[in-house]
Amino acid sequence: MTIQTKVFGEVTIDKEKIITFPGGIIGFPDLTQFTLLQDEDDGIDTIHWLQSLQEPGFAMPVMDPLLVKEDYNPEVEDELLKVLGEWGQDELLVLVTVSVPQELEKMTVNLKGPIIINGANRKACQVIVEGDEYKVKFPIYDILQARKAGE
Repeated sequence: MTIQTKVFGEVTIDKEKIITFPGGIIGFPDLTQFTLLQDEDDGIDTIHWLQSLQEPGFAMPVMDPLLVKEDYNPEVEDELLKVLGEWGQDELLVLVTVSVPQELEKMTVNLKGPIIINGANRKACQVIVEGDEYKVKFPIYDILQARKAGE
């Protein structure tokens, strides 16, 4: 499948790389098919793009929350994960959305609404974490700069 994207231009997607969100994602219930893309030219392996296959202009930056919050381990009701089908702990990929404003120093991730992907069948869902432990706007700029300096 070949699609024209806003961020990456024309991209060919293998069927094995299609991620299905049976219930869509929060705010976009009609968008159910995505793929993960990475900008290999910029040398940053931290941020990936969750690219919609139905709406080529829609792509969300996402990242592994453990890169910015090493103890990230939200409790999620099993009922919310039923849409993923059968899964083992080592088959789950957890990502969080990244907000990149004009002022990069104000970059944040949403730890309250993680995206959970079953790597075995490529089914996914976005959930809302209960409680006050995780923030919707968790600042990450300084954390990423420190990681970059330490590499």
